[in-house]
Amino acid sequence: MERRIITGEQLAAFRRRLQEEERSPATVEKYGKEAARFAVWLEGRPVTKEAAVCWREELLAKGLSPATVNGKLAALDRLFRFLGWEDCRVRHLRVQRKLFRDSNRELTREEYGRLLAACRAGGQERLALLMEAICATGIRVSEVRYLTVEAARMGRAEVSLKGKIRTILIPGKLSRKLLKYAKKQKTVSGEIFLTRNGTGLSRKQIWAEMKAVCKKAGVAPGKVFPHNLRHLFARTFYRVCRDVAKLADVLGHSSIETTRIYLISTGDEHARVLERLRLIL
Repeated sequence: MERRIITGEQLAAFRRRLQEEERSPATVEKYGKEAARFAVWLEGRPVTKEAAVCWREELLAKGLSPATVNGKLAALDRLFRFLGWEDCRVRHLRVQRKLFRDSNRELTREEYGRLLAACRAGGQERLALLMEAICATGIRVSEVRYLTVEAARMGRAEVSLKGKIRTILIPGKLSRKLLKYAKKQKTVSGEIFLTRNGTGLSRKQIWAEMKAVCKKAGVAPGKVFPHNLRHLFARTFYRVCRDVAKLADVLGHSSIETTRIYLISTGDEHARVLERLRLIL
């Protein structure tokens, strides 16, 4: 039987394949790192299904959540598929669907307003506008580069990601703000949100700038990250239209089940619903 050893060349080729498949940079980085960690854990031992099971059990013994473990197993699945070692794949952990969202992680509209106010008070015009753009359109942080001068003029952006193309509508007020900012920065075409060197903002930089304004805004750092703005957009959009299928299209989700995750209520909200049932006599 073939002795299956993961090599550095294989890991590099795995990353290249993910890039060729037009996976997002974040996915390429995550899957690449997890595959490399598994290889290090093996310490030169051959890859077998039994070894993969042991790795899964060790991750659980470290106290990692089932969702985190499954994320690592997904990377391993993809690696094994790439190498043609399908028989080494192991079962993922069964995770019960969450009934409630953690209110300590939910960014409220009032907190969002405080973040914008803190940015403007500190002269961080770019960050304030960037957060408004994400929150008002529901785009992913990786899609910020599609907010161009041309898109702002047309009131819509064509986003190509994960092999799919979708149109994002840009509200009129946001379009005017984007064009005004671009003019001020002397940006006549292309991406609007740029660094001083004229390059696009990275996910890491956006994340860091948002975290830096938390204390001044009086908002818990655990609530402040780009994807939470997308969640706030989703909850607000759904309250207005009550159409989960339309929301899924706007967010670019292939499955409505993914969209439903965005709409899970907090425990406090669920408790208020139970109170309104008035079944305790």
